[in-house]
Amino acid sequence: MKILDEIKELLPKDAMISEVCFEGSEIILYTKNREFFKNSTKAIKKIVEKVKKRIEVRADPSLIKDEEKTKEFVKNFVTKEAEIKDIYFEPEFNKIIIHAQKPGLVIGKAGSTLREIKNKTYWTPVVKRAGIIESELIRGIRKMLHNEAAYRKKFLHELGVKIYSETKDVEWIRATALGGFREVGRSCIFLQTNNSKVLLDCGISLGSSKKPFPYLEAPEFHIQDLDAIILSHAHMDHSGLIPYLYEYGYRGPLYSTAPTRDLTTMLLLDYIQICQRENKKEPFTSKGIEEMIKHSIPLGYGEVSDITPDMRLTLENAGHILGSSLVHVHIGNGLYNILYTGDFKYGTNSLLKRASTNFARVEGMIIESTYGGYDCIQPKREDAEKLLIDIIKKTIKNNGKVLIPSFAVGRGQEVIKIVTESDIDVPIYLDGMLWDATAIHTAYPEFLSRSVQTKILHRGENPFTDKRLKAIGSQKERDVVLNQKTPCVVISSSGMLNGGPVISYLKRFASDEKNVLIFVGYQAEGTMGRRIQKGWKTVQMEKNDGTTEMLELKCQIETVNGLSGHSDHNQLVNFAKNIPKPKRILIDHGEKTRAIELAKTLYNTLKVETLVPRNLETIRFK
Repeated sequence: MKILDEIKELLPKDAMISEVCFEGSEIILYTKNREFFKNSTKAIKKIVEKVKKRIEVRADPSLIKDEEKTKEFVKNFVTKEAEIKDIYFEPEFNKIIIHAQKPGLVIGKAGSTLREIKNKTYWTPVVKRAGIIESELIRGIRKMLHNEAAYRKKFLHELGVKIYSETKDVEWIRATALGGFREVGRSCIFLQTNNSKVLLDCGISLGSSKKPFPYLEAPEFHIQDLDAIILSHAHMDHSGLIPYLYEYGYRGPLYSTAPTRDLTTMLLLDYIQICQRENKKEPFTSKGIEEMIKHSIPLGYGEVSDITPDMRLTLENAGHILGSSLVHVHIGNGLYNILYTGDFKYGTNSLLKRASTNFARVEGMIIESTYGGYDCIQPKREDAEKLLIDIIKKTIKNNGKVLIPSFAVGRGQEVIKIVTESDIDVPIYLDGMLWDATAIHTAYPEFLSRSVQTKILHRGENPFTDKRLKAIGSQKERDVVLNQKTPCVVISSSGMLNGGPVISYLKRFASDEKNVLIFVGYQAEGTMGRRIQKGWKTVQMEKNDGTTEMLELKCQIETVNGLSGHSDHNQLVNFAKNIPKPKRILIDHGEKTRAIELAKTLYNTLKVETLVPRNLETIRFK
């Protein structure tokens, strides 16, 4: 292969390379030369500058130390303050994986501790953060990846061979709307060149029973021909049908950030349970989720990765939820650049950084329009936070209970942070997936805002370990809260009242006018949350035996705008003005009127072609 021949020519003559293989787009060199393994940084840096590919040097298996002796060395060498929780080995990759609550102490100043481990044992050390709150899910994912190391080595090498294969020049670029256009839900975009076929998200519409899935039956889409899937973030309207693709034969990579992979797994497993509980046919099984994890390739923000012979991917912070990404795809050799925003927040957020605008080139953009309408102007964040706390305090003073339906991922953690930073002095119960999602947040503080990172990592002020927080993990614990006579705050999923444990609280709290139901997030058309928000005073509820009953709402209903993880109209426009000016803009992820209104504003502001495609339409970019 041309790229490997070029690298071999540039290597020092005494490098003693025993094996060259791919790990996706990364090229791995195994050496039998101890000195080259320890001191290859300068030589490899020069080669990387020339070939523009990521290269890593690892020791040949004949050099590495015994696993038990290596583990003993690490435990004795690394300071106890690092709080190492687990150490295991992946001989397939010649890696030692170290899980610690304080990974910085395992890495050492300027990497000195890691370098010493590497030089003394010849294993390549990889450090991962252990969350402050134990997460069985993260442990399970990492264990699965560890158990599948042999398969992943083969999979990643074959993927690399495919990525670096010879291809034709890019003749055309086009995108087909398979879902999420002129609507919110089932986001799915099929991006193609004459060489590559890539899917941007593949979600479901939780609020729709008629058309919940993308148009995967479109004539140009075939699962077996798909080269890659890129997932912008974990929410089900973007991720919910990905396991289905794996169950029906797809065995290619799934690119996302690591927290997106973990949060997606959590939401998908919960979705299966909900379907089974409600006697609905689930579109996939846990086997599809396992295959998804096996084929996942996590990327960090700003990390450039070749994903097909003519596409190069970079993920940047989207500011929407933990690990959410703006997806930048560089196509051809400098030919064309497409930016897919997914869901993003270009505004202040106490939990996450504002969406990035760090792009050198953008010729085509696909931008969300959830709040794209002219009238979608959100209040200031600090005003929204104050309003939320004021409503809670007033309710508590009146001896009432507070119910906050919340998305388990993102909005839930932001509400937790707002409430725990106040002087509210009642129990705060977290039900549904909120506790699991919060545990995942503690494992990835580097994806949070700088101020939150500082509090967690340097001041020991973690909003997610506040003593007022109480996790509800069983029906017995839930019954205690339901029967509680004193004021409390309950934050529970689902955020749109379309299922989950929040329904149990709504049934119990709805009859008392002292209680309050507070909406803090978007309520999609067709959901119970939207109906109640519109002013319905009675709603139909399903009973445990499958029959229905009418629930009268006597409790107070409040909506706190301004906490959204989506950009409002002005933020959407400002974002578009602060990236390199695109030549063409497509509007997605918004109700028809809002999408059209955003398109008009962007056209008048930027004077570029702005389109609002319908589902199943194909737009040619080049």
